[in-house]
Amino acid sequence: MTDFIKVAKVDELEEGALLAVEVDGEPICLARVNGDVCAFTDNCTHISGPLNEGELDGDILTCPWHGAQFNVRTGKVVRGPARQDILTYPVKVEDDVILVSLPD
Repeated sequence: MTDFIKVAKVDELEEGALLAVEVDGEPICLARVNGDVCAFTDNCTHISGPLNEGELDGDILTCPWHGAQFNVRTGKVVRGPARQDILTYPVKVEDDVILVSLPD
């Protein structure tokens, strides 16, 4: 069974905002898009730019360093220079708490 780990409270993450958290030493970024919470690796796959400092427009996140773009729901690269997708993680919201699961 997959373990979900508490990472934040829902009221810490406003609509259209990004929030950096850490899960078991892994840097994770949370995004709130149309009421949904998305979780993904906080490092750009180009040269590890901090995605939590990027700009979120709908479900498209732009890395602050070189402008690579990713879909925060799917992790897919939308625009280079990044060529590799970012990892996304399962999210649950229970009793106003955001829970994230990391792969084993």
